[in-house]
Amino acid sequence: MGESRSELLAWLNDLLQINYTKIEQCGTGAAYCQIIDSIYGDVPMNRVKFNAKHEYEFIANLKILQNVFKAKKIDKPIPIERLVKCKMQDNLEFMQWMKRFWDANYPGQGYDPVARRKGAPTDTPATLAPLAPTARAPSSAGVRGKTPVTGRRPGSTQPNEAVLNLQAQVKEMSAHMEGLEKERDFYFNKLRDIEILVQAQLEVLEAEGQSDETLKKIQEILYSTEEGFEVPEGGAVDEEEMF
Repeated sequence: MGESRSELLAWLNDLLQINYTKIEQCGTGAAYCQIIDSIYGDVPMNRVKFNAKHEYEFIANLKILQNVFKAKKIDKPIPIERLVKCKMQDNLEFMQWMKRFWDANYPGQGYDPVARRKGAPTDTPATLAPLAPTARAPSSAGVRGKTPVTGRRPGSTQPNEAVLNLQAQVKEMSAHMEGLEKERDFYFNKLRDIEILVQAQLEVLEAEGQSDETLKKIQEILYSTEEGFEVPEGGAVDEEEMF
């Protein structure tokens, strides 16, 4: 059996000098990145966002971790799609594995977590569960809590016109959102294919002692979330599970 949630949080907060209150907060990916940095000391912490609040930022953090795993030949799939949903069980299981890995590999040297992240804020929201930026339109259940302006005739059991109009709008918006999500996934999958090709070619060149600045620039653009690249509001993407 692995450590409990409280034991893991106590260890994590002490190691990284943070103040997480829930294991779900690890779904942002930032803490996982810095745990590995405490072992190797070469994770690009300047690119890790501890105060990430959107799913696309969580994915960017976890992709940094994924690249470090590849570089260090750490044979552990990272279930990105599940972790970024910030559910307790998925993050608990992954954190238990991280703790075992840390116990087996931490060299024991002093580690200054605040200096490594250059004092960057760590104010991750305490509650993350519904923070996926592609928020759905409010359901009709939310409408029932308010009395429509026109009200209902006493004794009437028929929904009034205002409620019917709102329900129609919700249905239309949900259909529109579904179309946007399909389009988003279509383009994301293309970018993912490009990323895999670029990474594979860079690894081949590295093995041969060569490099390609164009490929490195393409990779830099793919991983950028701030400099030179703006993600629109609601621009979350779902990473394929890496099994």
